[in-house]
Amino acid sequence: MAFRRRAKSYPLFSQEFLIHNHADIGFCLVLCVLIALMFEATAKTAFLFILPQYNISVPTADGELVHYRYGLKDLITILFYVFIAIILHMVLQDYVLDKINRRLHLSKVKHSKFNESGQLVAFHLTSMIWCLYVVVTEGYLSNPRSWWENYPHVFLPFQVKFFYLCQLAYWLHALPELYFQKVRKEEIPRHLRYITLYLMHIAGAYLLNLTRLGLVLLLLQYFAEFLFHMARLFYFTDENNEKLFNAWAVVFVVTRLFTLTLSVLVVGFGLARVENQAFDPEKGNFNTLLSRMGVLSLVCLSQAWMMWHFIHFQLRRWREYWNEQSARQRAATLTKQQSKPVKRESGYHENGVVKAENGTSPRTKKLKSP
Repeated sequence: MAFRRRAKSYPLFSQEFLIHNHADIGFCLVLCVLIALMFEATAKTAFLFILPQYNISVPTADGELVHYRYGLKDLITILFYVFIAIILHMVLQDYVLDKINRRLHLSKVKHSKFNESGQLVAFHLTSMIWCLYVVVTEGYLSNPRSWWENYPHVFLPFQVKFFYLCQLAYWLHALPELYFQKVRKEEIPRHLRYITLYLMHIAGAYLLNLTRLGLVLLLLQYFAEFLFHMARLFYFTDENNEKLFNAWAVVFVVTRLFTLTLSVLVVGFGLARVENQAFDPEKGNFNTLLSRMGVLSLVCLSQAWMMWHFIHFQLRRWREYWNEQSARQRAATLTKQQSKPVKRESGYHENGVVKAENGTSPRTKKLKSP
């Protein structure tokens, strides 16, 4: 399966080879793991890459439920799904986004931003639907008290753990994609900032056993980000279409308020009332005053940083809008002035003297003597 068919050939494992063939390399590695499932001697090792590890059977009234906890072997599973994410990234790029780009004839800068938004629209939409399904089926939305009751939530259902592993894999795959996609140097710091923020918050919720709160906050965040990147896609197709940006601005502010409110409610008040308040990493318990203050500080700082960038973005948009409006008004005024007819005397002017139609100066009338 070749994602990019090119006439040029590059030296093996050179920089150009890796950039143009990284998806093919990832596909070969994934295929090797899948083939290993077919043989009894290697199947056990292959399952380390494909399925979440550390499963535990929990007895219940209806039978036994299989739950999972986290551990170092999760890194192997995450690595496997990093390659899956690279393959899906390249499939979407080659078979959808590149075809749309050829029709739109965008500039180089807009082409890069269009690709970024196209990738993130697909990811945010998929993650949003998946996350909504998880929180509904697990009963987290119908019972908000479950977000902090019976903490620590060490044992996770399969779909919750698998969701977190895939999220971590996607945002980790975004790091090498900066190299593979040849992102401009001035754009790299912006990409690194939001990738680091996502990794910190997702990994923090996963490792501190705040997965239920993390799912709800991710659902809100992904909805806001989905609207933003959809607005950018519509803007690139029609620069006069900015209605979705206004809808996103409202949703963004509401999301920040809900994120802060829910974080304070769960971490500041809910966990503070839980009886089991001790620092015990072996049991997954991090419910201490210092830990709670650290989590709230991180959330508040990240939300404040995002709001500051949002305000800066909105001010720049309004400044550009008013500059454009004033330029249009000046152009309209100049057009009106130029189109106004100028009244002149009969004939034409030459050196400040009115000439008759035949080129002679008009004769002055003689005054009669009294």
